[in-house]
Amino acid sequence: MCGIAGVWQPGVSRDDWYDLLRAMGDTLVHRGPDDWGIWSDPAAGIGLTSRRLAIIDLSAGGHQPMESSSRRFIAAYNGELYNFQELRRDLERMGHAFRGHSDTEVLLTAVDQWGVEAALRRFNGMFAFALWDRESRRLHLARDRIGEKPLYYGWAGRAFVFASELKALKLHPDFSAEVDRNVVALFLRYGFVPAPYSIYRGVSKLLPGTILTVDSHAPGAGRRIAPIVYWSAKEAAERGVREPFSGGEQDAADRLDELLRDAVGRRMVADVPLGAFLSGGIDSSTVVAQMQAQASRPVKTFTIGFPEGAYSEAACAKAVAEHLGTEHTDLYVSPAQAMAVIPRLPTLYDEPFADSSQIPTFLVAELARRDVTVILSGDGGDELFGGYNRYFLGRKLWRAIGWMPTSVRTSLGAGITLFSPRIWSAVLRGVRGVPEVRHPGDQVHKLAEILDAADPDVMYARVVSHWREPTAIVNGSVELSTLLMERAQWARLDDFTARMMYFDLVSYLPDDILVKLDRASMGVSLEARVPMLDHRIVEFAWQLPLAMKIRGGQGKYILRQVLDRYVPRRLIDRPKTGFGIPIDSWLRGSLRDWAESLLHEEQLRKDGFLRPEPIREKWKEHLSGRRNWQHLLWDVLMFQAWRQQ
Repeated sequence: MCGIAGVWQPGVSRDDWYDLLRAMGDTLVHRGPDDWGIWSDPAAGIGLTSRRLAIIDLSAGGHQPMESSSRRFIAAYNGELYNFQELRRDLERMGHAFRGHSDTEVLLTAVDQWGVEAALRRFNGMFAFALWDRESRRLHLARDRIGEKPLYYGWAGRAFVFASELKALKLHPDFSAEVDRNVVALFLRYGFVPAPYSIYRGVSKLLPGTILTVDSHAPGAGRRIAPIVYWSAKEAAERGVREPFSGGEQDAADRLDELLRDAVGRRMVADVPLGAFLSGGIDSSTVVAQMQAQASRPVKTFTIGFPEGAYSEAACAKAVAEHLGTEHTDLYVSPAQAMAVIPRLPTLYDEPFADSSQIPTFLVAELARRDVTVILSGDGGDELFGGYNRYFLGRKLWRAIGWMPTSVRTSLGAGITLFSPRIWSAVLRGVRGVPEVRHPGDQVHKLAEILDAADPDVMYARVVSHWREPTAIVNGSVELSTLLMERAQWARLDDFTARMMYFDLVSYLPDDILVKLDRASMGVSLEARVPMLDHRIVEFAWQLPLAMKIRGGQGKYILRQVLDRYVPRRLIDRPKTGFGIPIDSWLRGSLRDWAESLLHEEQLRKDGFLRPEPIREKWKEHLSGRRNWQHLLWDVLMFQAWRQQ
């Protein structure tokens, strides 16, 4: 695992880039504390740098940037190829010899043998890499299929720059750190910056499953370069529905068990200590069960707990760990310990990011790093196997209201909001058949806001939106197009629930969940691997009928059938709680002064980005307890904290 960065300015011969490349690499030392390297070709105007976290082949044989044996290609590579051993054997049969044992050398040899795009299609892994082709004088940037590893690129004056994190790009003397107000509006809508945008004008995120090729004719700043797709989630979803799994339920469970076992086994290959995050939920318990079944000693597992019982899964995780026989470590974190992470968030994430579970994710990564260098995570199970409540509740809701005229639904929503969330919570708590949630009154008001949606897809878009009209909050902004707005780009899926799962797979998962995991883990020099996102499992999940994922008002049906083979159902069955923290109460208590300083009307006006009036209104309602606006306020606070940093 590494942090990579580079600069290319064709036509300019500069041999003084060493200091710049060294400085860019040093900003990424947390991603690679074990080794560093620089490679440059001043005549071509290209320079690459890498910071290495040694995982496979700890010797100098894994040093980067690395040159291919043919000397044609040079790579700065961040990630892991989980099938590198098979690829190596294939390449050896073709006559290739290897100097060391790293997967970087296998990557370079595969590109030499098959070409960039064909090699990428053979790779099973998580990665983002830069590849310089001496022969064609082309630079290739590539990212893994699902988007586990990040890669930013753009122009700094006439130079093309790229890096694992924005902080490295900002060191180029010609980099213009101009905040894009339109992207700020997107951030307030989603709580994250959706790809391909970044918070800075002129800088993009490379989309998952794509290759970007820059040639020597690049004219400089402002040029639009279109990535090409080598793997498409859209095509995988459409193909899976078109060519469904032909076996029965038992066959599907057997096949999923087999795929998971192989995916987990591949991700257990490391020359350093390895462990797993364990929340006690279905996804992480399945991953840990598969690990323990293949391990020769107890697997190291890690959990963070909170004193607030409604937010803590530590006891459940411990019960699963005891059943599986893992070497378990749990740590109960005080509010003060959790809040101490907040000042570090702007530096960790480089751009505004407002999923508050970023805090416990960082804390559990920090805990695990004391004992291991590689961690396995259960992320991805919700999106692939129907774990989010919106998947089954959304369908039920639209069936209940979709037949009504829009005017009737609008009036119904207005009637609901006549009563405060506090009153609704008091009425609904304890009512049989009502789902157990933390803030039922807030959920009722959220329902009222989506009742007048024109169709179920608009309803989904509102459910995942934080600020419903963010351009009214961000001065001088317009709404940029995203995948959720471009219906022509959607996968052709007739089922509404399938479309929701697809939207989450291509947006929420890579832009929120995987960003959170990557920055939190790499912030403490910990490599996180995600077996559920093996592309073979992703493709198989789309072949399964929805009835094998969602049944009886519950998601992950087929995944539960697999987990039942390893862990008793009684240890797993409980309401889904997620991985949150009580931000709502903290904002009224320990975080109030900090929040007030960032939300002060004078401060907001001085910054000039956000309109104070609607923000102050939400803040007052939250403090009074009339509404729980934690998500909307956390968006603003994370933007303000980032700006302040």
